Amino acid sequence: MGSMDVIYADELFALNGIIDYLLLLSAARLRGGVLRRGRFALAAVLGGGYALAAVLPGLAWLQSLGIKLALSLAMAWIAYGGGAGLWKSWACFLGLSAAFGGAVYGASLLAGGAGGPVPVSLRVLVLSFGVCYAALRLFFGRFLERRERAVVPVEVELGAGRAVFRALRDTGNGLYDPVSGRHVLVADTAALACLFPAGVPLPGPEESPPQVFRRLSPLPPFRGRLRLVPYSAVGTDRGLLVCFRPDRLTVEGRQEDMLIALSPTPLSEAGEYSAVV
Repeated sequence: MGSMDVIYADELFALNGIIDYLLLLSAARLRGGVLRRGRFALAAVLGGGYALAAVLPGLAWLQSLGIKLALSLAMAWIAYGGGAGLWKSWACFLGLSAAFGGAVYGASLLAGGAGGPVPVSLRVLVLSFGVCYAALRLFFGRFLERRERAVVPVEVELGAGRAVFRALRDTGNGLYDPVSGRHVLVADTAALACLFPAGVPLPGPEESPPQVFRRLSPLPPFRGRLRLVPYSAVGTDRGLLVCFRPDRLTVEGRQEDMLIALSPTPLSEAGEYSAVV
């Protein structure tokens, strides 16, 4: 009687979840997108749950190509949002997943296995992802660095006002609103001056965030759109930023669902950019 392979549900879920998270993260880095790690983790949980369900008795139909594509699209939507860049991000995620699958297959053969998808040892998975990520950094490293630190055009609309400026795309910017989960773009107040009602002074460094919040809250077009978002930075353990929800925000021509934080001081001493995204 031949030996029977044993698959542990917790290991299968955890390994696939970790792999999906790393693939989603790598795809975001390749696309130069914002690293929404919480959303990546949520999408990875979905991927791990699918991997577990697909091997259960009576659920083999979940392994069909159509289901896999639908699931990968759902994961991409959770991870990257439903903006205009969803399809490119999804395609990038699929490409990396296919490359990783090929690497796993090859590593499994080199390790003396049959090349089947299940079971695969942790050593093979780690080796495969390490090879894929090393290749990604080797061939796309310079491109990724340019994308991660690129200065990109931003357009903001609020009421009848419209502001156009440049922003530094920094994937290390993990600022988000803990209530809505929206990412926060930090912009110089001076770059947003045309959005303020005529005669209303711009917030300055002498005003505290709560004071700015109370002063602007009753004014159109900020009425009902302001909130205080906590943040931490070098030299500031706990701080607050006054943020507002714009009518429309585009970054590099792509519409984004973000909040905009008011920075009373310039973000770039040389004036190269007016915001950080």
